Amino acid sequence: MIVSARSTCWAMVFVALLFARPAHATIDYTVSIAHPERHIFFVTMRVPNTRSTLTVQMPAWDALYQIRDFSAHVMQVTAHDEDNHVLPLVKLDKQTWQVSATGTVTITYPIYWDEPGPFASQLNADHAFLNLAMVLLYVPDRRAEDTRVKFESVPEPWRVAVELDTAGKSAAGANTTFVAPSYDALVDAPVEIGVFDESRIAAGGRPIRIVVHGDAGDRMRLSDTLKRIVDYEVSLMGGAPFREYMFLLHVGQNFGGGGMEHSNCTAISADIPAQLASYSAHEFFHSWNVKRIRPQSLEPVDYTKEMYTRSLWFAEGVTNTYAAYTLVRTGLWSTQQFYSDVAGQINELETRPAHRWQSVEQSSLDAWYEKYPLYTRPEESISYYDKGGLVGLVLDITLRDRTDNRASLDDVLRTLNVEYAQRGRFYNDSEGIRAVAEQVIRKNAPDANADLKDFFAQYVSGTAEIPFSSILERAGLAIHDTAQHRASLGFTIAREFSGVLSVDSLDPESAAGQSGLLDGDALVRLNGEAIPRSPERWLRDRQPGERVTLRVRRSGEEREFSFPLGRLTDGTYQITEMPDATDKQRRIRNGILRGSTDPAR
Repeated sequence: MIVSARSTCWAMVFVALLFARPAHATIDYTVSIAHPERHIFFVTMRVPNTRSTLTVQMPAWDALYQIRDFSAHVMQVTAHDEDNHVLPLVKLDKQTWQVSATGTVTITYPIYWDEPGPFASQLNADHAFLNLAMVLLYVPDRRAEDTRVKFESVPEPWRVAVELDTAGKSAAGANTTFVAPSYDALVDAPVEIGVFDESRIAAGGRPIRIVVHGDAGDRMRLSDTLKRIVDYEVSLMGGAPFREYMFLLHVGQNFGGGGMEHSNCTAISADIPAQLASYSAHEFFHSWNVKRIRPQSLEPVDYTKEMYTRSLWFAEGVTNTYAAYTLVRTGLWSTQQFYSDVAGQINELETRPAHRWQSVEQSSLDAWYEKYPLYTRPEESISYYDKGGLVGLVLDITLRDRTDNRASLDDVLRTLNVEYAQRGRFYNDSEGIRAVAEQVIRKNAPDANADLKDFFAQYVSGTAEIPFSSILERAGLAIHDTAQHRASLGFTIAREFSGVLSVDSLDPESAAGQSGLLDGDALVRLNGEAIPRSPERWLRDRQPGERVTLRVRRSGEEREFSFPLGRLTDGTYQITEMPDATDKQRRIRNGILRGSTDPAR
């Protein structure tokens, strides 16, 4: 998954292993879009083989690591028996309903959606887009049964695009009915309904569908870009894990930016066509990493509550690593673009004060806070996308360095694919990743140090500063600090309605925070003088480390604090190739850029 701000999930692939499937049972859904201008999907759900009691639920989350309570969009739920008699329905909680009945029960309800983007659902006069977990109820203990969905009242000349097996056509001959082996497989297939462009290419040994709503620019260029991405990533991972794949692309200012992975497709929204390459490289690699190579902590999926995991740094962050690898290794990026991307991630990490106390594992665990603006502030959190991507690169360099470039992170991903994904197994979060990485070192360099315990303790579960300079040097790369530094108070100044200035958004790790200042302290004097009308202009004439004295009023009493000014960084780093790199450094650098390793000598 890629989101334009930060964030974050998927439906379960292996749920069918968990439940016995009643023979020939099929749960039917009909979704009507008769009045797109009203933004309401009319849903009918038919559940056979009900025995005394039927419980249905609406997922509380899907697509993002956020409890979004999709049932809030449901207007009214009704139930009928086979003779169309109304059945009494009891709502048990905000997302659960129960009916007492036997035989086939029909549930009906309207649900309102008009939210753009790959993590939402939308119905308007222009098109319909459905993340089906946001629209369809399910029977909690019958998720593994066959499902069928039919789309009705589809306006002419709209068509339906979804990566599911077809099971029926409309009177006009269009595919409108689709089947899936379980609820989880059904809702893992986003649906586009409208007037869209569709083309097909062959890539990675499989048919690839490209469905575009909006203007994606040069179609030949888009097809070439997606073919390069698919060909490379399928080759890297040793084969495609799907029969067919669909890129569902929304392009235009109304959709924002971001992408959502699914097992056999991806839904991507981009403001401009130029964003499609990086989004596609990331989302397509999720076909393996996270959709099939999955941590045990995310299995089995529970749609009713948060599912906590410490491994999003790998599931999302290392997918970022491979999106960048794919783009540079296929020539879609120049080497300089790749270096600039790495430098930008380092800058992003190091300019977030939270990196000093929040590990990338904790960032993964706290992903469910991302819907709260307070949490996303630089003082409160880091991104498991950014730091996870950097940890992936640093781990790759470490593996190549210890094995004399005979093994790499590529081998770790391929081993996880074979030993876990292809066997229907799930790895044990960071410990599982470390075990496989150590296995790769031992296999390719028996005499090398295979112990990665300190690496994971420092940079994955810990908050030690990553020594980018010395690690990048192993790959023949130099990092230069081109940033401009300026003085900082360690907090912002808020002006209350009364005109009083006060401390706000205090960084607790800053010198000001350590001195005893608190958010809400009213500012009285700075260095014995009135608080400057323009604190920003006043700070321009100061240097980081310069000691200041601040007098404040708290609970009716005045107090004085002295502390050195902090340092804010503007700008970024620059990464260049070392002209005097050794043979080993050049081989490691070329291995990263080309995806190659050296034969054992």
